[in-house]
Amino acid sequence: MDSKTTNRKGDVWVFVEAVQGRIAEVSLELLGKGRELADTLGVPLAAMLIGRGVEGLCRALFSHGADKVYLSEHDMLSRYETHAYTAAAVGLIRRYSPQVVVYGATSMGRDLAPRIASTLRAGLTADCTDLEIGDHEEPVSREVHKDLLLQIRPAFGGNIIATIVNPWGWPQMATVREGVMKMPESNGSREGEIVRFSPELSAQDAIVRVVEEVPAERRVNLKAARVIVAGGAGVGSRDNFKLVFDLANVLGAEVGASRAAVDKGYIDKGHQVGQTGTTVRPALYIALGISGQVQHRAGMSDAARILAVNSDPNAPIFSIAHYGITGDINEVVPMMIRAIRKRV
Repeated sequence: MDSKTTNRKGDVWVFVEAVQGRIAEVSLELLGKGRELADTLGVPLAAMLIGRGVEGLCRALFSHGADKVYLSEHDMLSRYETHAYTAAAVGLIRRYSPQVVVYGATSMGRDLAPRIASTLRAGLTADCTDLEIGDHEEPVSREVHKDLLLQIRPAFGGNIIATIVNPWGWPQMATVREGVMKMPESNGSREGEIVRFSPELSAQDAIVRVVEEVPAERRVNLKAARVIVAGGAGVGSRDNFKLVFDLANVLGAEVGASRAAVDKGYIDKGHQVGQTGTTVRPALYIALGISGQVQHRAGMSDAARILAVNSDPNAPIFSIAHYGITGDINEVVPMMIRAIRKRV
């Protein structure tokens, strides 16, 4: 699909992950951002819903901002399988020519989106942390492309923020990390249009047979945590990270970490908060030994209350903290734990 032939007034689409009759949170988050993009472009917002027996989910998609649902159901789509889902999605995109399609940067989205992009010869930006609509001027020809999707993501190991544009080879497509977009409020009075599409699937689209599904238990759920205690490089060692866990335990909190702490091997990557980790919005975020570089602040600055403990009084984390303690965490944290236990 080339931009010279693609309808530049096409819809903005969000691919909806529906597993076991439930819509993934990231899909609803993307409907919130998709609503902003569609309104800026003056076009409808649509959800692409693929599966079997999933029509009942349409109302929830309308209530979260979708104007249309492009519904593709087939017996071969009862569970996610790359080839069948790719064929169904490509058929929908070729038939209705959206100008933007966004996916969650989940295991499903990261598997499906590149295959769709390859089949359509379209561009794809992975792991975006923000999306906007804007103009782009070619540096040599000075040709101006209006109303492009600005695909914003960390680059060079998170040290810079890159803005990627795709003037040609539409649809413009991106995967977006979970939690970086705010969940839109549900409006049960909203209604929309269901557009049904019968995919042309063949035996070639069923070359993989799923023998058994074994769901992996999610050990860390930072997105849902109301209180997070996070440690940084200033904690000093993997053994010393026990202080972070001890404080989290008395508060009933989840444990987070900065990228520096993860890179040093103090804690597993599943705990990482920031642009290259999980974006969180807890009621309370306690940052222990975290300097507060921009990449980390981008993932937690929306917390309702931030308490920072750092030995460096000039640490950037203090610029966004509601409360700050300058001191050694080896002294401060045990004092905090004792004070909390006395009040319990």
